[in-house]
Amino acid sequence: MTRDGERWDQLSYHYYGTPFEYERIVGANPDVPITPALPGGLLLAIPVIATDELTGDLPPWMR
Repeated sequence: MTRDGERWDQLSYHYYGTPFEYERIVGANPDVPITPALPGGLLLAIPVIATDELTGDLPPWMR
């Protein structure tokens, strides 16, 4: 569940370790309006992705 004021990029960082995968979360939740800050109490779908998808293009120090 989201906390009041949480952002898409924060969720991406929390679940994937990078803020740049937020579009996956947005895409999995088409019924949620895209706003700068989310209201508290939303139950969002968080897609599971393979670790190599996240680290493939990153330099070694960011993996």
